[in-house]
Amino acid sequence: MAIRIYLDEILRERHMTSKELCHLVGITEANLSILRSGKAKGVRFGTINRICYHLQCDVGDILKFDGKLEEEEPEHEK
Repeated sequence: MAIRIYLDEILRERHMTSKELCHLVGITEANLSILRSGKAKGVRFGTINRICYHLQCDVGDILKFDGKLEEEEPEHEK
């Protein structure tokens, strides 16, 4: 994927669990897990805003572009 997720690193730096973040942000642990794994196909700006607010970080701290164009997965790999 062209966008890398660094949420786990920021959580560790802030000494916060994903469960605590879910409670603060108002999302389910399952949805945060999908985001943390990099398997999310999209995320609402409001959710990113709340994550950054509660982690006191910038969007660029948790989402980074790897310099590659994301290509669609072949049907047999989905």
